[in-house]
Amino acid sequence: MNHLNDLLNKLELEVQYQEHVRNSLRELQESLDENYKEIHNLKENIPPHLPKVVQKCVVEPNVNPEQQVKITASEHPEKPPKEQKPIKEMLLLTSDEFDNVPAYMKSRLTYYQINDFIKEINKAVASKYRILYLPKRTMNSSTRNLYHKFIEDETKDTKGQYFVVEADIKEFTNLKVDKRFHVILNILRHCRRLSEVRGGGLVRYVIN
Repeated sequence: MNHLNDLLNKLELEVQYQEHVRNSLRELQESLDENYKEIHNLKENIPPHLPKVVQKCVVEPNVNPEQQVKITASEHPEKPPKEQKPIKEMLLLTSDEFDNVPAYMKSRLTYYQINDFIKEINKAVASKYRILYLPKRTMNSSTRNLYHKFIEDETKDTKGQYFVVEADIKEFTNLKVDKRFHVILNILRHCRRLSEVRGGGLVRYVIN
């Protein structure tokens, strides 16, 4: 019976994969058709004479070239772009990893359902840490309240780690914290995608 269930699950996965490939190919074909139409339209509407580019050189009178460079530099100071700290994401499961998950853990969950769940968790992590990395002067009152809540959730064991709690998941995603939610979390712990840090009545889901 278990062998039959495994075969049914694999068949369902294969059907979903083929549908995914078919949809991707259809989208690619539509994109290629659209590009072909645009290229054909451009080719048919090339003007007979294209305007020539005229370069103009403007020299300030009675200004030393070195002084001119200094004036330009002072008028348009270049600010180095501020580097944004990258936010860690949970890696999607590979098909091999999914196949190696014990059948009793997977229940009737599919490979695609688990990876969709991971994408939602990554969305919650990204939303949370974008707020944590905001300059405080740019925050409105509701964002500031979230910021302080995030800080309160941290412990010495989560320092330098990326994590979310159930309240963050409810705030930033449409996931339901139900039995299925905890079944998938169990699979992700088994695959070492996340770990748990408990304390203060909270479970913190840390991205590995």
